[in-house]
Amino acid sequence: MSTFTEYFLRSQERNGMRDEQLAIHSCPELIECIREVGFLPLLESGIQGYSAEAMLAEECRFTQFPDGSWEWPLWQWKGSVVREGNCVYGKFFAGKAGFISREWWPDFCNWRRSNHPAPEEGSIEEAILVTLREHGSMIARELRAACDFTGKNMRSRFDAYVGRLQMGTRIVTEDFVYPVDKHGREYGFGWSLLTTPEQWLGREACQCKRTPTESYQRMEEHLSHLLPHATGKQIEKLLK
Repeated sequence: MSTFTEYFLRSQERNGMRDEQLAIHSCPELIECIREVGFLPLLESGIQGYSAEAMLAEECRFTQFPDGSWEWPLWQWKGSVVREGNCVYGKFFAGKAGFISREWWPDFCNWRRSNHPAPEEGSIEEAILVTLREHGSMIARELRAACDFTGKNMRSRFDAYVGRLQMGTRIVTEDFVYPVDKHGREYGFGWSLLTTPEQWLGREACQCKRTPTESYQRMEEHLSHLLPHATGKQIEKLLK
């Protein structure tokens, strides 16, 4: 049994309470967790205890200070995790962000693309992808401007298109870019640097020899073993 499978089992036995000894205390431990579990939502997933946030040790929780500043190791780690190159990050789980290990990405991509076909020729989604491919990678606001989504209320419309493309495994996050203050210090929550998985991982990493149904069955079996307390509907919602 892996360390993190044991974590989920103990969490269930203790009515959702974390086992601090098995919780995540560092960025390397988060990377190892993603490698072991394969699929890990960043924040609340609808399955008790199943998210990077829920698995953090107490000292790594979000902390806000009296002067308004804050510290959140998970938010700071996620860029390092993505740059490390052994996982993929994006809004994959019911429109919410999370990590997928490189090992499981071909199956996930295979299944999702069978349910989210490539954008139709001449569609807005196709125009977004063409623009992104031409540039290799772009932060979201630059991509939005390049696609002429600059008018009133256009940001939310654009974000919806990009969100659907991420759910369809057509766009992923390559890194995070932060503004810098006059002292040269990064601040804020940062902007996603978007790219395509083919650009980030290579075309072969997005191909799978199994049928989409076989990929789904493989992922469903893995998650059912990992999360014995989750219902079939919860796992289906995570993967669909």
